[in-house]
Order: sequence, then structure tokens, then C-alpha cells
Amino acid sequence: MAWPELSLGCPGCGLQKIRAIYSFEGAPVHSVLLMPSREAAVNYPRGDVKLGFCEGCGFIWNLSYDPALQEYSKSCEETQAFSGYYNAFARSLASSLIERHGLKGKHILEIGCGKGEFLALLCEMGGNTGIGFDPAFSEGRFERRDGLTFISDFYSEKYSGLRADFIVCKMTLEHIDMTGRFIAGIRKSLGDQSATVFFQVPDVTRVIRELAFWDIYYEHCSYFSPGSLSRLFRAHGFDIVDLRRDYGGQYLLLEAKPMQGAPSPFLDIEETPAELDEAVTFFSESVVQKISLWRHKLREFSKSGYRTVVWGSGSKGVAFLSTLGITDEIRYVVDINPFRKGTFMAGTGHEIVAPDFVAEYRPDAVILMNPVYKGEVEENLKRLRVQAQVLTV
Repeated sequence: MAWPELSLGCPGCGLQKIRAIYSFEGAPVHSVLLMPSREAAVNYPRGDVKLGFCEGCGFIWNLSYDPALQEYSKSCEETQAFSGYYNAFARSLASSLIERHGLKGKHILEIGCGKGEFLALLCEMGGNTGIGFDPAFSEGRFERRDGLTFISDFYSEKYSGLRADFIVCKMTLEHIDMTGRFIAGIRKSLGDQSATVFFQVPDVTRVIRELAFWDIYYEHCSYFSPGSLSRLFRAHGFDIVDLRRDYGGQYLLLEAKPMQGAPSPFLDIEETPAELDEAVTFFSESVVQKISLWRHKLREFSKSGYRTVVWGSGSKGVAFLSTLGITDEIRYVVDINPFRKGTFMAGTGHEIVAPDFVAEYRPDAVILMNPVYKGEVEENLKRLRVQAQVLTV
């Protein structure tokens, strides 16, 4: 692939050792904005995805990403908090962080707090105070509590004077293009403080090994492996305290502190750029076949008269349908989030319906966009007395 962007430096380490690994033209530039009509959804702006791989540090990112196209606002509906499985994970994670880092009576700052649920959990369970930043924060989604402040804005250098005992940044770093600059800014804001930072991001090694093209979309301009994430933080003055996988192997959870002296040894979970290179090569050579197989399967379902629904209207669902170019083969997308009911999928315009609609529609097949929710979905289908084949991506 001969892209002029390949001459640019890596935003993680600055090296110019970049290789093209995947491209998709015409991706919706947002996946979680509420689209009020099919027309608005189909005509929503699109951008290109051109993934580059840095052979120096292992970082993967969208070379064509344009932050000016992004529209983070109160129309974003990204929360996973309507899932019991997710809530159990969030509560367990909050409890673990509180115990591991003594977060009792402390002040916590969260960058990219979404609707504020996780920050509220940390404060409620540990008796902490907190301040959260997110342009998509919506007032009134849960009862306000003393000691909690939310600012509907991006966290930036103008807020660097705020002090905190613990900094949280969940599912946000992958939305930031200039990752090195961002992490350097956080390290600078800490100064001589010993505050711990906690980051949660998707694990790109799972994406490339599973050929999970539905996990590649425009908002996610940055993709991390355990090794590339660790190298990013060490390069900008952090020492890695802990790094692990969770949520069915989908997330990387990193804890780090400002570096003092020599860095600690590499962790077993960290791979080298050369090791990641092998997986990236496999992905580049095989992902087109995976896309073709899914496209063929859905078209065969349609020809056979199967009623098929997608379960999960978030970014995975949008990327799945958009990449495959699926239109009439599927009519509906199901989601448990009541705020998404009656809206439409960006790019393809599929209508989003609540789970109870499935009892009326009686699908033959359900394509589940996230296998961790299989138990929940099967319980829903059982409750609705719907016997459908459940396929996980």
C-alpha cells in the first residue's frame, strides 16, 4: 500500500518506520451518536481508516484520522451500564482499585468519564471525592452526590493545575491521536506528586489475532498492545506498576506511577515489536477473507428467508455492518440501552429496537457483537420465548 501518510512519524515514539496494514474507506466518523432518523444516519459524515504499524514501538493508529470530524457531545450514548455483566465488572474493578491503592478518603480525577458511573462508584465505595471530565457528560442521568463534580469539557492543559491522589482514564486513550503528547502532558501535570494513574484500553492483540474487523472504527484512532502501551508510558516518565487483561481478554488495564530512578523490569505480558509484527502480518493477509466469509454468510441467510438481527448497536455493530456493506439482509439491531431505542445505526441506517421487540419479530438468527454478553442475551431470549440461533462474532 503506497500511502503518503507513511512518511509521517509515529505519534507514540516519533520514529518513521511505518507499514500499512489495513484500510477501509467510508467509515462513519461516529458510532455512538444518537441518530434521530434513517436519513440522518445514512448521510452522516464518513472518513477513511488507514491503519499504520510502527515497527519501532508496535503502536497502531489511523493515519487518516482527522479530529476535526469528531462530534463528542451530549448526543453520545456510549454507556454500557445497562448490562448486569458490565456492572459486575465495573464494581469488581472499583473494589480492586480501592483496595490496591488505598483509595479511601482520597480525591480522584477521571479523564473521559462518560456518564460518570465509574467515578461515582469509586467515590461511593471508598468515601472519596472526585472530578470528572467529558464533553458527553449529561446532567440528570443519576442522582448528584456531595463531593462529585463533572465538567462537560475535554481534559486539557488548562486543567493541569488540578491535584488528585488517583487519576483514572478508561476507554479514552484510544480516541486520542497524539498519544505521546497526551501522556507527556499528564506526567508534566503530576510534577513531583506520587499519584497513581489507571488506564483501560482495548487490547489490539486480540483484534488482530481474531481478525476482529468490527473492532476497528473511526473514533478509535489509536490501538495498543501490552508492549506498545508500556513503551508509551515509560517513554514519557512513568513506571508500570501493573498491566493485565480483563473483560474476556478484551481490555488492557494499566497502573503506573511517575518514574523515580531506573524503571522496573519488563512484565511478562509485554511483547516485543517483532513479536507483534508477526501477528500484524497475519492480520493483513487474512482479514479480507474473514470479511468475505461474514458477508457471504449473511447474504445466504437472507436468500434462505432467515430473519436475522444484530444484538449490540454500539461501535462494534456499526463497524460490522458498515464494513460488510449490509443493508436489506438485516432489518433491525437490538440494544438493551433504552436511550438508543428508536434511533438508527450510523452509516447503514438500521433501526435500533429494544429486546422485547424480538418477541414480536421472531428472528431465526441473532448475531451477538460481544461474546461476553452471551449469557445475558440467551437469558433474554429465553424470557421472551424466542428460539433463535445465537452466533457470536
